[in-house]
Amino acid sequence: QVQLVESGGGLVQAGGSSRLACAASGRTFRRHLLGWFRQAPGKEREFQAAISWSGTWTNYAASVKGRFTISVDNAKDTVYLHMNSPKPEDTARYCCAATISSRSQDYRDYNYWGQGTQVTVSS
Repeated sequence: QVQLVESGGGLVQAGGSSRLACAASGRTFRRHLLGWFRQAPGKEREFQAAISWSGTWTNYAASVKGRFTISVDNAKDTVYLHMNSPKPEDTARYCCAATISSRSQDYRDYNYWGQGTQVTVSS
């Protein structure tokens, strides 16, 4: 089992920065890749980025590459999503998720999910 708890987010100024955190726990969490997804009202869940616990592998959605950075702190069992220069269209609920099966951008391949944290970007 894997448990994921997100923190961070809230109200962010466009062009500013924000950091989301995802604390992982459970017996098998280190066997999983961790990813970030977001979902805005009326829209589909959208992949943002994923990372291995070693930090040697990362994957980004084209829409955030160069603006968002995913990182891992093994001492804290935490994965971060650094949002640089967010835009109002980045407003969404951000969730972290874990997958053991593939280096996928498809949310259906992710087995464990956190509750999410709301990010609202003001212009």
